[in-house]
Amino acid sequence: MEEFLASNGVQYEHHDLATDEPARDYLESRGVKAVPVTVIDDDEVIIGYYPRKLIPALNLTIEPDLSGKTTWLSEKYDAILQATNRATLQLSSEHLQQMVAWRPETLRDTIMHILSFPELAWRSHEHGSMSTDDMKACKDRLQNIVDPKEITEYGDKVRQDVTEFLNNGDNESFDRVVPAHYGGEVTVVELLNIILSHSTHHLKQVYWFMETELGIKPQNAASAQDFEGIITPEKLI
Repeated sequence: MEEFLASNGVQYEHHDLATDEPARDYLESRGVKAVPVTVIDDDEVIIGYYPRKLIPALNLTIEPDLSGKTTWLSEKYDAILQATNRATLQLSSEHLQQMVAWRPETLRDTIMHILSFPELAWRSHEHGSMSTDDMKACKDRLQNIVDPKEITEYGDKVRQDVTEFLNNGDNESFDRVVPAHYGGEVTVVELLNIILSHSTHHLKQVYWFMETELGIKPQNAASAQDFEGIITPEKLI
């Protein structure tokens, strides 16, 4: 759980919908079908991690400052996407077709999810959004990439594109505000930061699945230093 600091003394409650039935019933009564969600004074409902709405609504005293963070993001994307590719090359086509434990999809789908979301995030500076329609179109476009080597070739292209973008000094593109399924209306750099955490969480799930379900120890796995500073949920699955 992330902690927020506010200047108005508001008390915050965190509910885990996996175990909190009253919270699920409450959201259902409000017609809310997506999480994460923030409900303020039983009146205002903000769905998703949406800094531009959450900051003023909760009267937060500290705004996220991502200025100068592009170098850090570039280094982290380089590490996480390379680690994803190394893990992929340890897997056979049969391994990749096994169903994972956290959602109704294959291991291949999860890995493509890790690699394709950074592509969608950085391309949002051109395309203007990272919507559910954008995600579906991307998934359809990549559906025939199933071989481990082909997957890593795609992943390496994404890594190069994302890191080059983050190192190009194009502040106008970095600061472009885009509507996104993850984050609401955010700048492209804010979106890339959110998606870095998202992809890293899934990489940790892949490592767990490899060791627990496949009996494969990840070789040259991402290190504690690679993960340092990247916020992911405490609950892995």
